[in-house]
Amino acid sequence: MNQLLPTTLVGSYAMPEWLIDRARLADRFPPRVRAQELWRVPPERLEEAQDDATLMAIHEQERAGLDIITDGEMRRESYSNRFATALEGVDMDNHGTALDRSGHPNPVPRVVGRIRRTRPVQVRDIEFLRRHTSKPIKITVPGAFTMAQQAQNDFYPTMREMALDYAAAVNEEIRDLFAAGADIVQIDEPYMQARPDQAREFGVEVVDRALDGIAGETALHICFGYAAIIHGDRPKGYDFLPELAASSVRQVSVETAQPRLDPAELEPLRDKRIMVGVIDLNDPAVETPEVVADRIRRAMTRVPAERIIVAPDCGLKYLPRDTAFAKMKAMVDGAAIVRAEVGG
Repeated sequence: MNQLLPTTLVGSYAMPEWLIDRARLADRFPPRVRAQELWRVPPERLEEAQDDATLMAIHEQERAGLDIITDGEMRRESYSNRFATALEGVDMDNHGTALDRSGHPNPVPRVVGRIRRTRPVQVRDIEFLRRHTSKPIKITVPGAFTMAQQAQNDFYPTMREMALDYAAAVNEEIRDLFAAGADIVQIDEPYMQARPDQAREFGVEVVDRALDGIAGETALHICFGYAAIIHGDRPKGYDFLPELAASSVRQVSVETAQPRLDPAELEPLRDKRIMVGVIDLNDPAVETPEVVADRIRRAMTRVPAERIIVAPDCGLKYLPRDTAFAKMKAMVDGAAIVRAEVGG
């Protein structure tokens, strides 16, 4: 954990074709409700298959030389639906509808009562990861603000109140994940960029509620959406980013590669650790280590090297496995170039 310019994934790794129907997965927005039809393995064998895929993801990360290992999110149809649909207060038989970040309606959890977490959702995941690697480990959970945006509210007077109850559920999960061996827990909050006006109203309050009393190392991922799903050019800057300087989260994950982000946008966060996205997931070509090194150097013009964590822009979930591994290896090699230059 004291490595200069440590490398890690944002969360997900490329899912194998034998586990999930990748064509159907990529042909839709990430599901907000359960989508069991995407799995290629029968229900009675699914957990075993997901365990095997997780072992593959761990091995690939270690083989590439990553410093911080994730479980690759092999048990999830999307980054958010597995946790969001495990909570009390959601009608699982009658889904709602909400607009996704591209403006299209999508089936979503319909909230009909108070949101409560009644059981651990990802504790087995982190225990499995801890057993199978000796390296520092990270696990991701969906953020409360984003889950509230991805739900149909048929119960709460305001979106803020619903989001705060989601945050209480996330807080309970994070506590259990650290107790089960997590070194870092990351909250995924892409909708803070997608819905910046509401994020400015209560986004930081919701993040701080989710992290209330948490002593472990925490991270927050904010992005423009999966490049495989959200097509076209990225905005050149974030609509909601400097505001996170006031939050209690310790790390912030920022896309810089595909949008060619002006490194000046990182400066308000310089007192936090920044996961600098240096892998462009919209480009099928594999970066050279020197390209990665240049992207790290650009970030270092505004952020001290000791505060930079090297990562892809977003999850590798939708990439072909050979491309995902090659990009991950280039990221590790690029970080090593800069590390040698600064004496780390």
